Amino acid sequence: MNIIPTKFQDVLLLEPIVYEDERGFFYESYNEKVYKEIGMNLNFIQDNHSLSKKAGTIRGMHFQLNPKAQTKLVRVTRGAIYDVAVDIRKGSPTYGEWEAFILTAENKLQLLIPQGFAHGFCTLVENTEVQYKVDHLFSPQHDRGIIWNDPAIGIKWPKSNPILSEKDKNHPILKHAVNNFEWKGVKI
Repeated sequence: MNIIPTKFQDVLLLEPIVYEDERGFFYESYNEKVYKEIGMNLNFIQDNHSLSKKAGTIRGMHFQLNPKAQTKLVRVTRGAIYDVAVDIRKGSPTYGEWEAFILTAENKLQLLIPQGFAHGFCTLVENTEVQYKVDHLFSPQHDRGIIWNDPAIGIKWPKSNPILSEKDKNHPILKHAVNNFEWKGVKI
């Protein structure tokens, strides 16, 4: 696996080793031993799978409060997304900053998003399927989000008029969304 650094120390873009021939391809989308060898001691306990029928669908920006904050390992199995991570760790030197990545079924890249980051994506083509692992179960009482177009963050989305769920249309801006989130023992 090739590890591609990002602007955030703990957000990693991962490129698996893909074996291709006339039949198609094979790759390990996750191997606990390999992750531990590169210093990632993660305990993924839930797999999620979404289908977005229309291009221009935004899902996000989601996160969970402690003690149920989630690390996510995201990949696309059909289609393509513009995948975004936002640092929501108050006290972090990159607090409120974002970075985006293009993940597609063809490039097979995966994005590791640690606890302390909000996550969301915009589909670039119809019928896009996204799968991701998490290290904590979904917890409705810890579930939070940030509005997709928070001007203080300034994410440059590929669509200016996206398709959104009612929930995602009504998330607060960052400064109102991160109450009770801790990073390195500091409550924010």
